[in-house]
Amino acid sequence: MVLAAKAATTTIPIVFNIPDDPVRLGLVTSLARPGGNLTGVNFLSRELTAKQLAFLHEMVPKAARVAVIVNPLNTGNLEAVERDAPPAARALGLELQMLRASTSREIDAAFAALARAPPDALFVTTDGFFNIRRVQFVQQSTHHRLPTIYSAREYPEIGGLMSYGSDIADAWRQSGSYAGRILKGTKPADLPVVQSSKIELIINHQTARMLGLTVPQTLLVAADEVIE
Repeated sequence: MVLAAKAATTTIPIVFNIPDDPVRLGLVTSLARPGGNLTGVNFLSRELTAKQLAFLHEMVPKAARVAVIVNPLNTGNLEAVERDAPPAARALGLELQMLRASTSREIDAAFAALARAPPDALFVTTDGFFNIRRVQFVQQSTHHRLPTIYSAREYPEIGGLMSYGSDIADAWRQSGSYAGRILKGTKPADLPVVQSSKIELIINHQTARMLGLTVPQTLLVAADEVIE
């Protein structure tokens, strides 16, 4: 969408909020000097796979096989997961089972497949569509009693076990601030791209108890929020 907006105009100011490197995408000349009509926020997302798997393994130390659900239509994230997840899993002694879903029916089909051969834990990767379907994910994970880590706090807030990812609300606040400055006359070219590095670990302690898990003290200490 941002690339389409850039192609459509070179004069109308555009503020983006994306998980990709805007320089690599060709949106800006550099982070410090965007050099055109675009600027915004670049937040961490696809670089967190190894840490997400590590936190899941710490929560479920006896896990041997972890299922991973990715959206094949989100090609950037798919490539990052396929690149980063296998070596991270090997380092933790985990076997990975990759599943793909890009519709609500495919999400249900993925969980049906997991029901036939249950893994020890589940990793739901970063994806905008997945976040929209978060109630479905949490309900399915709860129904199948699967310890699951997600990429955004919205999941544990509604009953998911845990999440580790960028504070997207903070990233939107930053992009909103930029939009306000542009409306007051500042040029996008004069606003450096903000690299949002606020990452948060959220744990739903009640869900952990429901799953029969004892949350390690190390995770309780590391967590930015523990939902009781």
